[in-house]
Order: sequence, then C-alpha cells, then structure tokens
Amino acid sequence: MKPLLLLFSILCWCCGLTAQNKPAFILYTAKGKKVKYSKMLRQLSQQDVVFIGEFHNNPICHWMELEITKDIAAQRNLVLGAEMFEQDNQQALDLYLQNKISAKGLDSMARLWKNYPTDYAPLVNFAKEKNIPFIATNIPRRYAALVSKDGFEVLDSLPANEKAWIAPLPIAYDADLPGYKNMLTMMGGHGTPNMPKAQAVKDATMAWFIAQHLTPGAVFIHYNGSYHSENHDGIVWHLLQRKPGIKIKTVTTVSQKDVKHLLKENRNKADYIICVDEDMTNTY
Repeated sequence: MKPLLLLFSILCWCCGLTAQNKPAFILYTAKGKKVKYSKMLRQLSQQDVVFIGEFHNNPICHWMELEITKDIAAQRNLVLGAEMFEQDNQQALDLYLQNKISAKGLDSMARLWKNYPTDYAPLVNFAKEKNIPFIATNIPRRYAALVSKDGFEVLDSLPANEKAWIAPLPIAYDADLPGYKNMLTMMGGHGTPNMPKAQAVKDATMAWFIAQHLTPGAVFIHYNGSYHSENHDGIVWHLLQRKPGIKIKTVTTVSQKDVKHLLKENRNKADYIICVDEDMTNTY
C-alpha cells in the first residue's frame, strides 16, 4: 500500500473510533474549551481554595472529587471541608478521624446524609488514612430553617454556644447577587424574601469556617452543591469578603444530552466544568 493511502486509512480508522466513543463526561474550561484533566489539576493544585460543586446524586461528581483530592494530596498538603457536615457534628467527625469511634459510631453521633456510605465516606476515609483535617463547614440545618421562616433576626436570640456553629452575626447579605435572585425566580412567585437569606446563612457559615481553617502551604478543598459556588457566587462571594486576594478556583457540574459541546448557558459557571451525560445513573 502506498504511504499516503496507508496514512489516509489510518486516519479514517482513528476517526471511526472517535465517532464511536461515547464519553460519560468531558471537562471544559469556563469558555467551553475542552481541557485535559492534567492541565486542570495543575491549576487547582496552585490555589488556596478549590470549590467542587456537585450534583449530590451523581456518581461522576463523587468519583471526580475523590480523584482530584488524591492527586492534589500527592503534591500539596490539604485541608478538606464539606457542606454535607454541619458544624455541631465536628466533634463526632474528629473522633472518627482520630480512630476513637467506628464508622457505626459516627453514624450514630452525626447527622449523615443518606448517600454518605457511597458518596462521602471515601473522602472521609481518605482524610483519615492520610491524617488530613476535615472540617464540618455547614450551619446546623435547624437554624437555616428558622432563617427561612423568620429571617436573620431569629439568630440573635440564640445562646453563645449555638452561635459558635454559625458565621458571626450580622450575616452579610446582598439580595441582588445572581444566585439569590435566581432562587426566587425558580420558585415562580411562590418564594419568600427569607428563602434566599437561608441560602445566604449557609454560604456565609461555610465561608467562615473555610476562612478559619486556611493553612499556609495547604490547599483547602471544599465539596458543596453546585449552586453554592457557581458563577463565583454564594460561598465564594462570602469568602472573598473575609479573605480578599486569596487564590480560588471553582469546579462545577452540568448535565447535557450531548456532552461533546458545552452549551452556551453552561459556560462561565465555573473555572472548570464537568459536563456529564444526562443519562448517567443517579445514586438515589
């Protein structure tokens, strides 16, 4: 076979393989350009804080969180934190990390999410194995529920020991932030002005505990629902109020029917975007 014909045949064969590929996800930059995992990892490992915004029931998200965590840990010291653990459960989490209680003991003492065994236990167990601090960053949900009903003022009457589980009062709040405005839009007129405030007290509290545990020379990786950090809003906004100038990169998750081209509406949601096939099986 002539060299040019051979080359043409090889190219056709390779293109045929590419056409037959059916990726479960593709990584993109904010502008919608495909990016290699290795390049994303280099950027993430140079930050002070990395936010990974997940779909709570998406296995690709949870696998990617664990892989990013392991790979950055090979290069840098880490501190981990998560929305999925509320501050009043920090003691139980610490006891487990210190091997003073069992997994069953942690389940008894802490309010674990129903998908903890499959989706978050691998992160916690990695932290335990590598002696990495893991911070329960979220406000206890009962206080967020109170804010949703009666506004920030309801927090003023809490005893000091309970206020210690929340960002310092008064809570910074900008009702014009896109994330908070969109919450009311999504409710189709059924939301109340206090609903975004409940989101804000979660964001502010998570930002506060991240700020309290920033460690020189370490990367703080935070796991949260995508809405809490998309568009550099939510937790990111609150954290920058307290720590202006720190280096932050965000990762978020989107779902599309065709993952091979990032839709316009999904661009610029984060510095890096995990675009997952919408037919991906959910964990619950």
